[in-house]
Amino acid sequence: MAEIVTVCKSEQKGTRKKAVAEGVLKEDYGLVGDAHADCCTHRQVSLLAMESIDKVKRMGFEVRPGDFAENLTTQGVELFSLPPGTRISVGKDVLLEVSQIGKKCHSGCAIYQKIGKCIMPKEGIFARVIHGGRVRGGDRIKIGKWIIRDEE
Repeated sequence: MAEIVTVCKSEQKGTRKKAVAEGVLKEDYGLVGDAHADCCTHRQVSLLAMESIDKVKRMGFEVRPGDFAENLTTQGVELFSLPPGTRISVGKDVLLEVSQIGKKCHSGCAIYQKIGKCIMPKEGIFARVIHGGRVRGGDRIKIGKWIIRDEE
């Protein structure tokens, strides 16, 4: 079963994100209260799988959800294999659309400085918020190219 493990946000860019009990994803904007949320970008929400974080842990580093600046930490789905355009349904209300796989990692990022590499460039993904709502740990995730909400 695919699900959300943790919701994370930060008030400033360039800092680790902190876990929160729940967040609100706003349509065509991102996670309310997060420094990376923006109406004018295709990278409104970032996602990283717990399985990817566990790879870094097995290398001997102490990392946790939010350390890679992801908004949503997932479990049970290989995120980086989802092509752009894939729809991700989270919980009852939220609908995301994958917009980018990976990102260029700058050598100044906190994780890169700490361990010399970062998994976000290859294993993190970004999405646009198609339909907003509340999101929290334990919310189920459904993946489908053609998941469509009634409101669309």
